[in-house]
Amino acid sequence: MTAANRHEAETDGAAPDKSGPRRMLTEKQVLEIIPVGRTTLYRMEKAGRFPKSTYISPNRRVWFESEIIAWQNAVDEFNPNRGRGKGRRRRVLPRAG
Repeated sequence: MTAANRHEAETDGAAPDKSGPRRMLTEKQVLEIIPVGRTTLYRMEKAGRFPKSTYISPNRRVWFESEIIAWQNAVDEFNPNRGRGKGRRRRVLPRAG
C-alpha cells in the first residue's frame, strides 16, 4: 500500500493499515496543521482534549498522524452543546479604601 493510498484509506473512515509504520509529526508540523498556538496545544493535551504526544528521545516529542486525523474527524462532528470556551478572565483590580 502506498503512502497516498494509506492516507486516502485513513481519511475515508476505513481502518488504517496497522502493520506498517505510523507517521510521526514534530511540534512544528502539528502546529502547521492545527490552527492554535504552542501553549494552547499543550494546554489542550494536558486537559485531554488533544492526542497525547510521545517522547522518542529525551528532547524529541512527536505526535502520531493517525491520532491527529482521528481528532480532526471528531472535531468535525457537529455538537450543538459545545461552547466557545471561557476566553480570557477579566482582571479584578483591588478596591482602594
